[in-house]
Amino acid sequence: MLRCPRWLLLGLAMLAAAPSGAMAQNLTMGLGSPVSSLDPHYHLLRSNGEVGQMLFDTLLTTDATARLHPGLAESWRPVGTEAWEFTLREGVRFHDGTPLLAEDIAFTFERILQVRGPGASYTTHIRPVSRVEIVNERQLRLHTNGPAPLLPTYLSQVLILSRRLHADATTADFNSCKVAIGTGPFRLASYAAGDRISLIRNEQYWGERPHWANVTYRMITNDAARTAALLAGDIDFIDQVPTTDLDRFRADPRFRLAETTSLRVMYVTLDGTRPPPVPLLSAANGRSLDANPLADLRVRQALAMAIDRRILVDRVMQGAALATTQFMPPGAYSALPDRPVPAADPEGARSLLAQAGYPQGFGLTLIGSNDRYMNDARIVQALGQMWSRIGVRITVEAQPYAVFINRATRREAPAALLTWGNSTGEVSVLLNSVLRTPDREAGHGAANRLLYSNPAMDGLVAAAEVEMDEARREDLLRRASLAALDDAMLVPLYLQNALWAMRADLTYDARMDERNDPAAVRPAVR
Repeated sequence: MLRCPRWLLLGLAMLAAAPSGAMAQNLTMGLGSPVSSLDPHYHLLRSNGEVGQMLFDTLLTTDATARLHPGLAESWRPVGTEAWEFTLREGVRFHDGTPLLAEDIAFTFERILQVRGPGASYTTHIRPVSRVEIVNERQLRLHTNGPAPLLPTYLSQVLILSRRLHADATTADFNSCKVAIGTGPFRLASYAAGDRISLIRNEQYWGERPHWANVTYRMITNDAARTAALLAGDIDFIDQVPTTDLDRFRADPRFRLAETTSLRVMYVTLDGTRPPPVPLLSAANGRSLDANPLADLRVRQALAMAIDRRILVDRVMQGAALATTQFMPPGAYSALPDRPVPAADPEGARSLLAQAGYPQGFGLTLIGSNDRYMNDARIVQALGQMWSRIGVRITVEAQPYAVFINRATRREAPAALLTWGNSTGEVSVLLNSVLRTPDREAGHGAANRLLYSNPAMDGLVAAAEVEMDEARREDLLRRASLAALDDAMLVPLYLQNALWAMRADLTYDARMDERNDPAAVRPAVR
């Protein structure tokens, strides 16, 4: 386990000497998703981001319903149509006492462009910024190439570092605790990769101080082990409650549940852009194919038609999800109105396969994780069974997330169960990161593992990015979503519920972005 600098350990010693009543201020959380790095710019991943927001801060923050609020910036406003002005809070300091200055925001943007991680990049969020103008120590203007209406929303996800503290910091330096120094509500005490993170309250925090003096963030990826730890009293709070345990927690007065429809859409990708030979894709008799069946829209439509989303929700997810054929929950900004969820149509699917020249089907391997999302391994098995019923010879491989995601990124299988959490509360980041034509310089397609390209969708997203009128921008985003959905390279399945269980004497506002925020865990009012 890596421990933090001496100046921070002195703070821990002070806490250890506190009266015994301080024990009531200890919180132990058991979380289902591992953290891949403490570097706040390494990987645009929810679990990394939530730990990052315990240690660092963003210019703007979001509440449980994804609405924007002031963060490090006490105010912001557009300046004309090609700039945003931000005014920083006065007196904000990093954990070691270094003051926050406007130049730190400029440095943060510079650093993000240099960091290369294993997946989606934060370049998506800063892409609209063409130049940072430092007005004074507390004020800056972010100049853009044209209108950038969503920039404040994007910046609610960008964690701010210090030029003076982090100018030469590497990802390894953060993971060694050497430079994991932010302005956030907690300070880092120790980090054991893949196991736990120990935090102590930042007594000089600029905002509301958390109730908890000490937080232990334990990574318990096994569902049964996470539930058992809570039932045994070893931990106080868990996320990703196994659906099989919901009734148990509801009936047990020792515990409390928090639940809401999340912004996370689960989907399956169909790699129709890869030229043959495609790994793990074969003819029905096992021989190699001269063509990629998934390149035919009819084949992709057939696979989509064979999926019974209601079975996935009712039987596999046990009601803890919402079946969908789009990227956003009903009523959210940019959600598609009147987008029904059709019943599965195996006969229609078989007919489409025959029309496409595959009356006997073909062989396909579907991959997914088995330790990352609720019931992920069971979902890929269920999908495999549904596709087998229309004559497709399916092999299912569910693996630990670290193995699976690298395989998906390398395109080692033609179909994969993947997901995106629309934590900004609208669809633009998913469209830009997952579906837009890849362009590293422009920051497009950072998580586009299929190298998918749809010029019509690209044009609509580009137009939405510079549309300041909210109604017109929403229309553009809806049309862009439809253009991608009609291609069926990415097939939405359901919106996962965000679920937490905790001791009955605790309370938590369920967040649509699924974020675990120890500062928002509080003693229940009796």
